[in-house]
Amino acid sequence: MTPPPVRVDHLVTSGTFSLDGGTWEVDNNVWLIGDDHEVYVIDAAHDADAIADAVGGRRLLGIISTHGHDDHIDAAPALAERTGAPILLHPEDEVLWRMRHPDRAPDKPLADGDVLTVAGTGLRVLHTPGHSPGAVCLYAPALTTVFSGDTLFQGGPGATGRSYSSFPTIIESIRERLLTLPPETVVRTGHGDSTTVGDEAPHLEEWIARGH
Repeated sequence: MTPPPVRVDHLVTSGTFSLDGGTWEVDNNVWLIGDDHEVYVIDAAHDADAIADAVGGRRLLGIISTHGHDDHIDAAPALAERTGAPILLHPEDEVLWRMRHPDRAPDKPLADGDVLTVAGTGLRVLHTPGHSPGAVCLYAPALTTVFSGDTLFQGGPGATGRSYSSFPTIIESIRERLLTLPPETVVRTGHGDSTTVGDEAPHLEEWIARGH
């Protein structure tokens, strides 16, 4: 019997993002990649119950955090406790993680070049610092898609005006790690609508000129 195909599920959760003394209302994309039996969650934002419902009866292999900003990790410990799944985060973002969860560390480190496998499909970790020091993207070549977190959006790079961020660094990450992917690659972002590498690549110099 042919196994069920890997698929990407998506939900939007709402909450707040806080850093540098400010708090903002945000809507976050939560991505689930897997099949009918096993799945990874990418960015457990705001609502552990809604994410657990989306997981359903599948085995949750891990909760991948694209970075340590609180709106992307606030529901991760509750989801981990409910499911027994480990939380994965790049070590360079642990300083941000501890701002939200000082008493609960991530379970496993993410490193550039790691390949996480779900339903026979590989997710390659791309370290893309700039929005935060430990920001990562997850590239699934078999699905022609990359989960970009807050590194690349439809219309430009993620924000770099707050602590632990760097505009030159995020531009280098996007240029070297994302815009080198096939142009048809779908970019599934941390907030807002998806885009493609081919749609964003022509605008790199505009972003540099804009400086943000």
